[in-house]
Amino acid sequence: MANRPASPAHSDDGALNRREFLRLTTIAGSGLTIGLVFGSAGCSRSEGPVAQRTLVSPFIRISPDNKVTVISKHLEMGQGIHTGLCAIVAEELDAAWSQIEVEDAPVQVPLYANLFMDPQGRMQVTGGSMSTANSWEQLRKAGATVRAMLVRAAAEQWAVPVDEITASDGVLSHGASKRSAPFGAFASEAARVPIPERVEVKSPANFKLIGKEVLPRVDSRAKSTGRERYGMDVMLPNMMTALVTRSPRFGGKVKSFDKEAVMALPGVVDVVEISNAVAIVAQSTWQAMQARKTLMVEWDDSGAESRSSPEIFAEYRRLGAGKDAATVAKAGDIEAAFSRCSKTLIAEFEFPYLAHAMMEPLNAVVKLSPDRCEIWTGSQFQSNDRLAAAEAAGLEPEQVVINTLAAGGSFGRRGAPDYIVEAVSIAKATAGKFPIRMLWTREDDIQNSRYRPMNYHSIRAGLDTRGALVAFRQRIVGQSLLAGTPLDWMVQGGVDPTAVSGHAFEQYDIPNAEITWTQANAGVPVQFWRSVQHSHMAFSAEVIIDELAELSGHDPLAFRQSLLGERTRQREVLRLVAEKSQWNQPLTKRDGKRGRGLALHEAFGTVVAQVAEVTVTGELVRVDRVVCVVDCGIAVTPDIVRAQMESGIVFGLSAALFGKITLTDGVVDQSNYGDYPVLRMADMPRIEVHIVPSANAPSGAGEPGTPPIAPAVANAVRAATGIRIRQLPIDLATARKS
Repeated sequence: MANRPASPAHSDDGALNRREFLRLTTIAGSGLTIGLVFGSAGCSRSEGPVAQRTLVSPFIRISPDNKVTVISKHLEMGQGIHTGLCAIVAEELDAAWSQIEVEDAPVQVPLYANLFMDPQGRMQVTGGSMSTANSWEQLRKAGATVRAMLVRAAAEQWAVPVDEITASDGVLSHGASKRSAPFGAFASEAARVPIPERVEVKSPANFKLIGKEVLPRVDSRAKSTGRERYGMDVMLPNMMTALVTRSPRFGGKVKSFDKEAVMALPGVVDVVEISNAVAIVAQSTWQAMQARKTLMVEWDDSGAESRSSPEIFAEYRRLGAGKDAATVAKAGDIEAAFSRCSKTLIAEFEFPYLAHAMMEPLNAVVKLSPDRCEIWTGSQFQSNDRLAAAEAAGLEPEQVVINTLAAGGSFGRRGAPDYIVEAVSIAKATAGKFPIRMLWTREDDIQNSRYRPMNYHSIRAGLDTRGALVAFRQRIVGQSLLAGTPLDWMVQGGVDPTAVSGHAFEQYDIPNAEITWTQANAGVPVQFWRSVQHSHMAFSAEVIIDELAELSGHDPLAFRQSLLGERTRQREVLRLVAEKSQWNQPLTKRDGKRGRGLALHEAFGTVVAQVAEVTVTGELVRVDRVVCVVDCGIAVTPDIVRAQMESGIVFGLSAALFGKITLTDGVVDQSNYGDYPVLRMADMPRIEVHIVPSANAPSGAGEPGTPPIAPAVANAVRAATGIRIRQLPIDLATARKS
């Protein structure tokens, strides 16, 4: 036979050929590792040429001991995503929940790409509340494919028709012959049967696991017994700990430092300069912390941000009054509409920088050699982290291995690779003589981090003689989250969607509207923060809508309903939240002034309405009760959806009542939970979460619970006191004067 050239792994259109598929669909020991072949058109948000491409994504491994391992491309950072993804696989596979395990996928794109965030398949990333939605069809088809192959293997082994085999709780059975065996008994043979070209997934009416109220989390036992592995748990032989000293002003650079004095301290093995910082490397964390206190660094702050928060806000107001803003959305004739308005409302809103303040500060372990860099961390953006680490190490991306571990929270912060670059840079500066564990302290996290951007909104809205909203103009000023990042291709027409999406014109029917955005330049580094732009866009929209309802003489609920048009999901969410909160019933009297406030917002494909009940005593605001209604499509794991709504409410309440990062002469004023407080148990309101039944594909749950809570509370405060809240965090003393 004549020699034939080897076929390429990928065809011209990016599809994986059968040889590459067979390489990826491999026998693991005597078990089965199988993935999924499907056109990415199965993802509703795919568009362009990639929609016709074929992708191979290995997601499931079955071993002879009957363990089913789900390989997750999404980071578990406390949001319960591993449990949700496992539930999807177990449902279609008909596996028993007790046999399910999970492990994190290696860095490999496009195989483990987030196709909702980038249909071109270039990014392996967890974010935007996309994990379940992005994996829904993938994992359903993967589970159904594996099930079909197991069934065929059993049918061949027992010499019976395929359609006589049933699968349930991880066991294959043949009723007529009364034979049965667990999945693991057929794993090897299943790996050899032909891969079915088409499989049918279950009807929601036949779900046994998906949508069930309580499904034990796959990580509960490990977390409750201390066996869950985080970056801080990694211990390697001869490993050293590193802490970094950075300029107190963002953009400051190292001018000089006293290395010799620190090197003489106990346990210190090196003091190295990395980009704009100095790292102390020691045998223990305590020794590194003590040594860092003595380190004397002279900083060059000539190019650093040196303004205070009031100065930055003043600049934002000036920009907001300018005429060089980019148009985000426009409809109708705004000037003509305002000329016909019988009543108008003008408002300015200010939002401070906010820290992520997750429970586990940033950390990474790096083991560096001349031709390999291995990293252990809770990586949220694996493909970008690998590229950044490779550049810092002077290696090719293929020489970098990232071991993704559980993360103790993120809220978007781990999506930036700066901390990984620091760790790799320290390892390189110490010539890879020992593994490096780089840690951030809480003070590092609060004072030297990346923040939710400061924002300024100005709004002018007008009502006609009937009290209907007919004109709406909003000017937004803030920093871009995307500019200069691997996601800057998303900036279109000078507009960063992660700065402005979710505005009132998207949420409601307004005949004449104009939304603009001006990009501000500040030296403070920014990063995605839970719910991103929706945290401030929902506040300004829902507060102004509530004030317009009062101006028009209408009930806030009825006023919103009048603006919804054909938005049936929003109508049902509002109906249910009104019912569950007893919207039309008077509040029980207590000491202090009481009020009830409403907010409605759609984010990440999910519609959430919240009603907050507050008691105001003097200048103290106490949130007594929150009723939340959510429509997130099919709730794969309702208990986790409920927990995420509760979590989002608590997170948003912390910011609404306490959260602010302020600068004085460019230096962050806050340093720890003492002056950047989060909600305590004593401040916790009673929360009720109601999930709207749905047959639609799942949408986000991790972030959509956060945006409505601050405006709901602000509207409740105004209902109780008449005080308009247009700045966060809520400060009644300041609000009374404005």
